[in-house]
Amino acid sequence: MEFETLCLHADENKKDEWGTLTMPVCQSATFVHKGVGVPSEFSYSRLSNPTRAHLENTVARLEGGAAAVAFSSGMAAVTTVMKLFIGGHIIASEDLYGGSLRLFRNVNSGEGMSFDFVDTGDIAGVEKLINKNTKAIYAETPSNPLMQVSDIAALADLAHKHNLMLIVDNTFLTPYYQRPIELGADIVIHSGTKYLGGHNDTLAGFAVAKTQELAEKIIYYAKTIGACLAPFDCFLIERGIKTLPLRMDAINDNAKHIAEWLKNRREVKKVYYAGFKDHAGYAVSIKQSTGFGGMISFEVESKSLAENVLRKIKVFQYAESLGGVESLITYPMLQTHADVPKDERERRGINDRFLRISVGIENIKDLIEDLRQAFEQ
Repeated sequence: MEFETLCLHADENKKDEWGTLTMPVCQSATFVHKGVGVPSEFSYSRLSNPTRAHLENTVARLEGGAAAVAFSSGMAAVTTVMKLFIGGHIIASEDLYGGSLRLFRNVNSGEGMSFDFVDTGDIAGVEKLINKNTKAIYAETPSNPLMQVSDIAALADLAHKHNLMLIVDNTFLTPYYQRPIELGADIVIHSGTKYLGGHNDTLAGFAVAKTQELAEKIIYYAKTIGACLAPFDCFLIERGIKTLPLRMDAINDNAKHIAEWLKNRREVKKVYYAGFKDHAGYAVSIKQSTGFGGMISFEVESKSLAENVLRKIKVFQYAESLGGVESLITYPMLQTHADVPKDERERRGINDRFLRISVGIENIKDLIEDLRQAFEQ
């Protein structure tokens, strides 16, 4: 099946006694056993649930993995996957979502894990950090919020050469535009809250494993920790996935126009967008991805202009998060990366002039006009 068809028909095991077209919300905490010593397919919804199993089968097929596990949030997915590496050393992208940085530095480091952060687009730089205790490489590509691009196939080759796992956060591009497992990744992470769900109406997370053996390890921790995705939230994410290709193509097209518009504004000092031909990762992007997504960051000439834009926007919404049908604008230093030390933020360019856009599906004329009027002081 082609991807667009898989978004609607990926789970060939979907079945119920009524023949429903849409997978029902199975709102049951527990399930009746068939008899003594006769196990049922489901027993307790923390372990598995028909609605969640259907969604997991769908996401696994979309990513080309052996199995997927659905969690109550993206951070729940990352937290659970990290349990595989307790006591080990992880090399991670230096430009990461602030919540991941907080987890790695403030929680996992207290559990006996150690981390080094580096531009994972620099393969030689990554290799220099590998030591006898290194267990995995963790990469966001494109990264949040600086849109750094990492070569997934090259990272996979490096990881496997040293008997390490490669974990890729594929939230920004989704399996519609990028398929890390086909490029060699062992685990793919998603904040399903974002593009997979696509409507800013529920939280979700996923870990997709390349092999069933690895999936079983993640499932063991998932059922023990218990941060499973509730049935109705599974229903909402499944519904969102049905329109994933349509939404991503509209978003991708809008983002190209907005990035070009920003690039030509005298008040904008720098635009971070993976779709520019002069972007450092452009050649890698066109090799491993079929689209550039809807994320753009940019730096304006002054703090007052950044705050003016946030005050004056009307179609864009000043809100944290990304990946929905509505266009959002975020002030990372106060929102997504507030927990990152100021000197580190500013060294990377995340300052009081830095804004991040998640482009939605509105008409491009309305989006650009909204930005134009917001730039007027």
